[in-house]
Amino acid sequence: MEADNSTILIVEDDQKLAGLISDFLQQQGLRVELEANGSDAVQRILDTQPAVVVLDLMLPGEDGLSICQRVREAGFARPILMLTARSEDQDHIQGLELGADDYVTKPVRPQVLLARIRALLRRSGEPEQVSTPRLSFGNLLIDNDRREAWLAEDMIELTGAEFDLLWLLASNAGRILSREEIFVSLRGIEYDGQDRSIDVRISRIRPKIGDDPDLPRIIKTVRSKGYLFVAPSPEPQ
Repeated sequence: MEADNSTILIVEDDQKLAGLISDFLQQQGLRVELEANGSDAVQRILDTQPAVVVLDLMLPGEDGLSICQRVREAGFARPILMLTARSEDQDHIQGLELGADDYVTKPVRPQVLLARIRALLRRSGEPEQVSTPRLSFGNLLIDNDRREAWLAEDMIELTGAEFDLLWLLASNAGRILSREEIFVSLRGIEYDGQDRSIDVRISRIRPKIGDDPDLPRIIKTVRSKGYLFVAPSPEPQ
């Protein structure tokens, strides 16, 4: 099988976490595939030759350290990023000695994981697919590269956290995002069912983007499900 120059392979048995991380990375323009079984991981890595392997330390069938060692011994030369719930330095040192290029400790902050993956892609010289840097909805413009947003020709004053949330919602326009998805994407932690920071942030964003806080048309609350960004209609000519 030919080498895959663009896919990120996530080897993680926690399917919920793997899915949330995968969704976030794909929102950023990366191609992602998942593998949940350690016993199948070595052959899959060697067969598909992904651009980067994100490899969990604790897996059913075969652990991440063993997988890392075996694929390196078999000649796999592309970056491996270890994903571990352990904080002990010895685990990190052992992973690096067995051929891992980097590691990230759980709970995972998706932005940190994305930055590490992009750094590994740059170091290895692999091409990176880039997400659309700018989104436009009627007179609302959001620029992810510049981390700025405009309503008509007026720049919107947003905090960094508000921009991250707005971009996440807008880049998923038409799809309901649960609070859990939002928490994992923006903060790298699971939603505890009580934290209202996302709700407060959305209440602040709505008037800034021309939405009605009382009867929102752009960022809608979907009861018991989450939030939905509805693309505003273009301004009449």
